[in-house]
Amino acid sequence: MSSSFVYASVRTPFGRFNGALADTRTDDLAATAMKGLLDRSPGLDPGLVDDVFWGNANGAGEDNRNVGRMAVLLAGMPVSVTATTVNRLCGSSLDAAMMASRMIEVDDAEIAIAGGVESMTRAPWVLPKPSRRFPAGDVTAVSTTLGWRLVNERMPAEWTVSLGECNEQLQEKFSISRERQDEFGARSHRLAAEAWQKGFYDDLVVPVPGTDLVQDESIRAGTSLEALAGLKPAFRPDGTITAGNCSPLNDGASAVLLGSASAAATIGRDPVARIAGRGWAALEPQQFGYAPVEAANGALERAGITWDDIGAVELNEAFAVQSIACVDAWLELGLRDAEVVNAKGGAIAIGHPLGASGGRVLGTLAARLVESGERWGVAAICIGVGQGLAVVLENVA
Repeated sequence: MSSSFVYASVRTPFGRFNGALADTRTDDLAATAMKGLLDRSPGLDPGLVDDVFWGNANGAGEDNRNVGRMAVLLAGMPVSVTATTVNRLCGSSLDAAMMASRMIEVDDAEIAIAGGVESMTRAPWVLPKPSRRFPAGDVTAVSTTLGWRLVNERMPAEWTVSLGECNEQLQEKFSISRERQDEFGARSHRLAAEAWQKGFYDDLVVPVPGTDLVQDESIRAGTSLEALAGLKPAFRPDGTITAGNCSPLNDGASAVLLGSASAAATIGRDPVARIAGRGWAALEPQQFGYAPVEAANGALERAGITWDDIGAVELNEAFAVQSIACVDAWLELGLRDAEVVNAKGGAIAIGHPLGASGGRVLGTLAARLVESGERWGVAAICIGVGQGLAVVLENVA
């Protein structure tokens, strides 16, 4: 088979819940990232994009009508460009990139765009349709922002606990202290702030029209361990997870341009990284935070390398506890140093707009490999309902 390559990636700044991007429609966020990606390759005729794969986790509001196709049209691409929307919850845009890469590798496409979007602020409340006409009783509107909703009563109760409770259970299983989680959270904010200050994200982020947000809104440069230690537990009265050691609710979009080796001439630029391996895994739903371990192991096996080869890791920080559990497992398997994980900050600081996060970690990983000169890297993400995804990149820049 042919190989597939990452040529470019961009994202919007990630806004806080009810923050600077709250007034921007989800489909407009998606179009901003897609147009920003195309602007990075002005020599590429947008009509030569063979297909678009777009991630989105909720899809219950302004993103309900195949938001990938909506973004193609709103971004001004030709109406002949096809698009599909992918929902693997938090892994949606990484899954989109994996699908696009497979399409290229089997020679069904030369050039594809992958990405994703989420406005958690604008996720609507929904009402189930009544089972009969004109019901007499009240009905309850259910938020689609995050987590389980309209749960099937046949689902075992232990599978449908909150995401926070799932991670408190991980904390118990792996004995990961509140102190370690807070240290991880403080590190995320410190490294993200430093990366912005040093200009790492300048070429990876495009502004959203009509807003003045130029950097990720959730980063707190002065976050201290003392401040994090003073926060109350969010999910259990005696728990360890707080608002300071897990990712916030966010709005944003990301996009990645992929192509074959021969697409370089058409795109007008050289590729930066090869998709060398893909991995996926699933566990019991309440253990979703640990699923990236086996997903990444599988991606490494398919790439024909080991953890000892890896010089950079981008792991989506849904919660500090699950991130620590994954990194601890990879260290036991040969990862050389925990400091290669999220060296430019992670989702605890940057934010986690569900459908956009996979594209963010993939694009950040490619940029880190170029900057460092390291050959191999892993992008991984945990996914609600027990899943994980991972991609291995080889630096070809």
